[in-house]
Amino acid sequence: MVLTLEILFWASVLLIFYAVIGYPICLICLDKILKPRQLAKNLDYTPTVTLMIVAHNEEKVILKKLENSIDLDYPNDKFMILIASDCSSDKTNQIISDFIDNHRQFDIKLYSTKYHNGKTNAQNEAQKLVNTEIVVFTDANSMLKKDSIRELVSSFSSDDIAYVCGRLIYENICNKISKSQSRYWNLDLRLRDIESRLQTITAGNGAIYACRNAEYVDFDPIESHDSSMPLYYALNRKRAIFNPDAIAYEKPSGNIKDEFHRKVRMSRIIIDKMMPTVAIFNVFKYRWFSFFYISHRTIRYCLWLFHILACFLSGILGIIGYNSYLIMFLAQVTVYLILSIYGLAQCHIPIINILYYYFISIIAQIVGVWKVIIKRSSPTWEKAESTR
Repeated sequence: MVLTLEILFWASVLLIFYAVIGYPICLICLDKILKPRQLAKNLDYTPTVTLMIVAHNEEKVILKKLENSIDLDYPNDKFMILIASDCSSDKTNQIISDFIDNHRQFDIKLYSTKYHNGKTNAQNEAQKLVNTEIVVFTDANSMLKKDSIRELVSSFSSDDIAYVCGRLIYENICNKISKSQSRYWNLDLRLRDIESRLQTITAGNGAIYACRNAEYVDFDPIESHDSSMPLYYALNRKRAIFNPDAIAYEKPSGNIKDEFHRKVRMSRIIIDKMMPTVAIFNVFKYRWFSFFYISHRTIRYCLWLFHILACFLSGILGIIGYNSYLIMFLAQVTVYLILSIYGLAQCHIPIINILYYYFISIIAQIVGVWKVIIKRSSPTWEKAESTR
């Protein structure tokens, strides 16, 4: 019995370190050893494109977003803008309608859902109006670089590429939360770049991505395209890739409350996405993607569980007389208490900022899983005001 508890404890600890440190090191080493292909692009490829903007009560930023959209460098006769308003109840729809009236030279349409069922549902409904070859998705608070559409579509360089994700850059980084968020995100982007060049990415981001319209499928409203699309295409032997030259800009979360709620929202799919299918282990069929997904997603999605096991099991082993495990239990509790207090303090220590950001991410996973268990997860959410 004691041996079983010890094995579970050390397995949990090793998997935590592998997810946080081991996998990034493995991937960076693979990149240097294998020297995977560089991103293939065809900038002369100009298919018809729909830019779909999803908005719910975005009166603060929707005008700026529309102005940004019509200023993009793409042929007007091959480009349309479709705003999917998720049952907005503020001035969002009126601002959009007025903008359309004042810019008749552009092909802009507004689609408003009847019910507020979240971003993915709005995308599912609005996509039925799309008749272009490529559909590009973006958020109302994401400002696109002028050549971002050209860059995205240039990456559909072969028929096996079904999804292309761009690079989100955080602007106005001014506090310990936004700085830690940016550091974490930059590392994740580096990993995606390597995954993309080796084979396919495991997740995208909602700020800027595209898919072939003919290969769009309706997803459950509780899901997000960020996590579901790359997985879906990979399991269907298609590639989802990352183009770092297709750029979007956003403000990061300006406070811990907004960032924590964002992390909780992201965790509402954790249980379903831990192991979407046992076929993921078939490395002969899915090749590198099996390794990528299990390492980058499955184990990361289980971090909340590994931390609970490591703390609980060390406590149990300590209680039954194993002093070394008692010390490890007390060390964990002490670190968690220090990070909790640090979160309330008005101080800035870079290394602790990173640890604190990781700490709130794990707590958010736990809250997200708990909401799933008690069936309190929802496809809708309140936007983070600090990112507007």
